[in-house]
Amino acid sequence: MHGLRPAGTLFISDLHLDPGDPAVVRHFHAFLETDARRADALYILGDLFEAWLGDDDPEPLARGVVAALRAVTDAGVPCFVMHGNRDFLIGDRFCHEAGATLLEDGTLAERHGRRVLLMHGDTLCTDDVSYQRLRRIVRNPIVRWVFGRLSLSQRRALAKRLRAGSRKHIGMTSPEIMDVNAAAVAEEFRSSGVDTLIHGHTHRPAVHELVVDGMPVRRIVLGDWYTQGSVLEWSREGFELRSLPR
Repeated sequence: MHGLRPAGTLFISDLHLDPGDPAVVRHFHAFLETDARRADALYILGDLFEAWLGDDDPEPLARGVVAALRAVTDAGVPCFVMHGNRDFLIGDRFCHEAGATLLEDGTLAERHGRRVLLMHGDTLCTDDVSYQRLRRIVRNPIVRWVFGRLSLSQRRALAKRLRAGSRKHIGMTSPEIMDVNAAAVAEEFRSSGVDTLIHGHTHRPAVHELVVDGMPVRRIVLGDWYTQGSVLEWSREGFELRSLPR
């Protein structure tokens, strides 16, 4: 059971919702019915789904998540969604039906008197050269246009191949290579002018206190939901990065 105290702004990412893991799906729905209903806003910073084939996908899991998010937004809680590397085909129809707002990666948001930089986090992993090359290809507008005009069965088969390739790549690549690059992180702080960055992607929940050009800054990394939930709660009193046991 979740606590009954009011929640501040909630940040989550990397749920990787998939029909093959119904426990995570149930956990997310429980979160939306409890913690999220008491939030002043909910931010989902990428990879809500293990794969998103397009807003026209009639998959029951997808339809259920859209309906559950709509119940949250209808209750007066603004919901913001960012693309991840697994669900970058989320589009306007999804957002309209869920009542959510789609955010660009690298959005600056002001919450409780502080400006923060919001990212999925994969663009910070610049040492993973092969991943960044693939990312540039699949995010190309022409590639996305072509993908969107394939049949659902064709899209499903292609997504399956991409996931298999991703698993192989992860198995062959050292964890250090797949983590963020310190110089890339520092450059984001310089270009944005903020002192707080919130991101996901790496599945390494932690709060990193850093110094960039003599200024103290903070990088908050959200966790994945494979074995338990992970949420950052931000209020005027401060923040807490906590796990959500099932």
